[in-house]
Formats: sequence, structure tokens, C-alpha cells
Amino acid sequence: MINWNNLDTLKSFQKLKDAKHIDLVKAMSGENGAERVGKYSVPMAEGMVYNYAAKEIDDDILSTLAELAEEAQLADKFKALYEGEVVNTGEKRMVLHQLTRGQLGKDVIADGVNKREFYLTEQKRIAEFAGKVHSGEIANAAGEKFTTVVQIGIGGSDLGPRAMYLALENWAKKHDTFKMEAKFISNVDPDDASAVLNSIDVAHSLFILVSKSGTTLETLTNQSFVMDALKKAGLNPAKHMIAVTSETSPLAHSDDFITAFYMDDYIGGRYSSTSGVGGAVLSLAFGPEVFAAFLDGAAAEDKLAANRDLFKNPSMLDALIGVYERNVLGYPSTTVLPYSQALNRFPAHLQQLDMESNGKSVNRFGEPIDYVTGPVIFGEPGTNGQHSFYQLLHQGTDIVPLQFIGFRNSQLENDVDIQGSTSQQKLCANVVAQIVAFACGKTDENLNKNFKGGRPSSIIIGDEVDPKTLGALLAHFENKVMFQGFVWNINSFDQEGVQLGKTLAKKVLAHETEGALTAYSRLFNI
Repeated sequence: MINWNNLDTLKSFQKLKDAKHIDLVKAMSGENGAERVGKYSVPMAEGMVYNYAAKEIDDDILSTLAELAEEAQLADKFKALYEGEVVNTGEKRMVLHQLTRGQLGKDVIADGVNKREFYLTEQKRIAEFAGKVHSGEIANAAGEKFTTVVQIGIGGSDLGPRAMYLALENWAKKHDTFKMEAKFISNVDPDDASAVLNSIDVAHSLFILVSKSGTTLETLTNQSFVMDALKKAGLNPAKHMIAVTSETSPLAHSDDFITAFYMDDYIGGRYSSTSGVGGAVLSLAFGPEVFAAFLDGAAAEDKLAANRDLFKNPSMLDALIGVYERNVLGYPSTTVLPYSQALNRFPAHLQQLDMESNGKSVNRFGEPIDYVTGPVIFGEPGTNGQHSFYQLLHQGTDIVPLQFIGFRNSQLENDVDIQGSTSQQKLCANVVAQIVAFACGKTDENLNKNFKGGRPSSIIIGDEVDPKTLGALLAHFENKVMFQGFVWNINSFDQEGVQLGKTLAKKVLAHETEGALTAYSRLFNI
């Protein structure tokens, strides 16, 4: 039997709070540090490794975290989720994004439909459609091939797919799988749509409208914007647009689209990159085989997440160390630092994934909780970030845990040797140096040049950003967020916090305002 209890009622959490804190500077200095780097590491899928040597943990703390994992029944709760129990209590829904890339347990039947078969059917439909577009069987009015695909969507319909596309764009070009350039329109700001439309040849462009409900204000506004541009170019919008939506939405059987691909209510936007939301644009851009490899990587990481042994389960371990940092050490934020330009939008996706999921102050039953939950997430690729906010990270008054991501090889394999080392070697040298600098610091009598150290970090290391490693990386963070939500006893799968602003915006547009809302509206001449 699964018990859903608040974190502060668990005996192992009280034990964790009483645990002796370690001196990270001492632990990571000299041979101690070398020993920890070899010891505190766990394999991930697709040849990657999660190394947590520079975290403020030791064997005693790790033992208590294992007790917490057992007492909080994390493995059991994940099993309940992937076997179709209603885990999203706020919306009374199942949570099935893992089922888009593999099946970890028994069949999940909803509304009389086997959901794994449903997702596979949609993937097959997308693959067949992409093949027809690439071959020219589906073409524009002049019989010419589409060369550009534009995704219209916001939130999870934009951030995840955009980050995945950018991560694989150079890899696809290097491996001759680049089929179509992809662009993205998300913001309701007209300059966003205008800039994209001005950068493409609309006659050779295929547009994907992504909206589960078919009622999203920003997305429908941008649809109208695009349709207007197509009409002005003398084109029929219905011959240039497809939809990714639910079967019950007004978009599902509309004559405004060439075809529609379906998603369901069991996959939240921020978890939808492995569904048709990511599948359509990535299959059109790179080919269905690349998207399939991406799913394989995610599925392999999901299998590790189902392991009951904490020390063979990298996402669960990452999650619990994060809980220790947030709820015992009191650190308010976490920064994600990919030392890979391919992942330049990955932190933006993780911001939504983490903060929209775990930015909650009530438990899964709607009751107030008395402990902190999700941290503030931010980040930037290295080495760019080093010349931006690392000053605060090294010498600021707040300690911010760091999550590094690094790869041994570049995607394009185009490099030069300058002053005895290649650019890729310089990139890797920087990430190695930063881990030790943050952990160990440097003593200086001039306090302005003194580094206290004691800044904890972890790193995920792989060979190269490719479809499989990217899928595994995505699944790692999705599962980390899930496990933390379980520990905090919150619902990581709804997002009521985004609703109030939307409601008030509609009132502003309808001129149904009063007080400050009216006053602010006047400042914008609304």
C-alpha cells in the first residue's frame, strides 16, 4: 500500500536534518578529492555518467537518503505512475509521458484504448507523413517540396521541442540527416511571428499548430497571424498547416489543416517532447529515425529510474541530493550549466520543467505545507556563463548548487589546435576547473580575491550530444523532477499558478477591469 505523506512527517527526514554536515573544501582537496571522484559516480543510459563527488554528501548522508527513498516509497510511486494510477490529483488524470517511449509495466488502458498502442500509432502516422513530405509526395500548390517547418505553440509546445531541435541541428547536418530547417513562433508579441515570417519563404514552409485544447490564446493568435501572411502571399493556409492536438479539440477535424496528429490529457506540455508535440517537428526536421533514436535514449534512462536501488538510479539519487540541499542545507536555487553550445536552450526548458512542476505550496491533497519545495532554476551554456553570473556563484552571499553537463567530443568535429590544445579540450578544461574551484576555493589575504569554496556541484558526462544521449538526458531531468515531487508530496503534474494571469488578461481585453487593473491598462492604451 502506498502512503502519501508530507516530507516533514518522515522519520528519515528528521534523521537527515540531524546528520553531520561535511566540509566540502576538505573533502575535495588533495587525494581526498581524487578518491571521491572515483567513488561517487553512477552510470546513466547511453554511456553517460552522473558524478556527484563535489556534493556535500558522505556515506552516512547517502545511507540516510536511501532510507528516505524507501520510506517515501519512491520506487513504488513511480511504478504506480507508469502503470496508470491517477497521480495527477489536481486534474484527476494519469501521467503517461514515459509511455510515449517505452512500456515499463503492465498495459495502461484508458477510455477503452491501450495507451502505448495509441502513442505508437501516432508516431507511425507522423513518420509516414514526414516521409511523404521529404519525398515530395506532400508538397505545396506548385508541387514543390517544403523546405522549412515552423512550430506554432507556447510553453511546453515550444521550449522542449525548440531545445531538442537546437541540440541536434548540427549533429544532423554532420550525419546527413538534416531534412528541413525548423523555426518556432511562441510569443504573442507580433514581432516574434513577424521576425520568423520575414526569415522564411512561406511558399515552401509547413506550419505545425500545437495546442492540446485548441483554445490557447497565444497559439490561436499566432495561427491567425500566419494564415494572414499565407493569404497575402496568395497561398491557401489549409495546404500549409498541420495540427497536433487532442481528438476532442476544435482543431482535430478542421478543414484548416492538411491533417492532425493526436495527443491526450495524460501528457503535460512540459513533459511532451517525446510525444507528437516534439515528434512532428523533429521527424520533419531530421527524419523519423532520428526521433526514434531520441525515444530509445529516453526509454533506456526510464528503465534506470525504475531501479529500486538508489545507487543504481541516477535520477532518483540526483533528486534526493537536491532535496537535501533544498530542505536541510537551505539553498534556494540551482543552476544548470551545460558545457555544450548544442544545449544552449536546455536550461530554459528545465526552468519550465522544474519550476512549473514543483513550484507548489500545497500538497497533493490541496493542504498547505510547512517546508520549501522547488528551487529557482536558471542557467547558461559554458563558457559563456563564466563571463556572466559566475562571479555571484563564486563569491556571492548565497550558495547556489551547480549542475554541470559536459561532453568529451564536439558534434561537428571541426576544431583547431591553438597553443597546444584544441577548442574542445579548452572547453572541457574549463568545466573541470570550475568544479574544483567552486568546491575548494582559494585562500587570499586580500578578501576581494578570496574564494571560500564549499560550493557544491554535480556533473553529467557523456561522449557527445546525439539523439540517444539527448533523450537520456531529457528523461533524467524529467524523472528527477518527478521523484522530488514525490518526496515533497506535491502534485508535479498540474500548473494552476499560470491560470490567474490568463484570466485577468482576458478581462483586460474585454474591458472588464477596475482599480489597478484599469490603471495599468490605460498605461498601455488598451
